[in-house]
Amino acid sequence: MRVVVDRDRCEGNGQCVLAAPDIFQLREDDQSYVLVTEVTEEMRPRAEAAVRTCPRQAITLVEE
Repeated sequence: MRVVVDRDRCEGNGQCVLAAPDIFQLREDDQSYVLVTEVTEEMRPRAEAAVRTCPRQAITLVEE
């Protein structure tokens, strides 16, 4: 599974970073960036929490 951040929707609220700091990073341009290429099963609950808490619904989990 991988995580995708929609740059057009992201406002840099940082909720994803709070939920999953090992997966997301908020950068100086006020956009969230994904730090990993693949979300492991161990990371999955935090990734799902980031999706749920994003106020702009800018995060998507993609099953591969």
